Amino acid sequence: MKKLKTKNSTVGGSYNCLLSSVSELLEQARHQSARSVNAILTATYWEIGRRIVEFEQKGEARAEYGEVLLKKLSVDLAAHFGRGFSERNLEQMRLFYSLWPISQTVPAKSEIVQTSTAISDLVQAFPLPWSHYVRLLSVSNLEVRTFYESEAIRGGWSVRQAAKKDWIFFRMAMQSTVGANCL
Repeated sequence: MKKLKTKNSTVGGSYNCLLSSVSELLEQARHQSARSVNAILTATYWEIGRRIVEFEQKGEARAEYGEVLLKKLSVDLAAHFGRGFSERNLEQMRLFYSLWPISQTVPAKSEIVQTSTAISDLVQAFPLPWSHYVRLLSVSNLEVRTFYESEAIRGGWSVRQAAKKDWIFFRMAMQSTVGANCL
């Protein structure tokens, strides 16, 4: 009877190792999947911003037309794709494109063309999730945005972790590296 228990515990021990390693693999895959989806969405939002800006620039009376355009686009996209396309979100996408220019991806006379290759190329340009970039849209200083982006990548920060820091770390670091007038 003892041999049977020993054998079962050995099998149980081996099984527990298998279960543990498979569970860890699945957790890693889920985490990587989420990061990939976030990267694709962030690149897509930048591209949406580019297309809005380019469409607006072809029209006259841009400011008034832009408001009408975003309202209509918001209603139509929300009807087709569900939530996530409010006027405010579309404004953020437009601003995101304006604040993070990537000249090599935008030809001089660009046409609004949708390709999966374009999005997959853009993914590399935005290493942080969309929520980090939304947070950075309110930061006007390029050096501060670049510093935050680098530190968030290096430290693997979530937006919640960055929010807990309450920008104190950034203020101190920026005062010592690029001067007190950056903020």
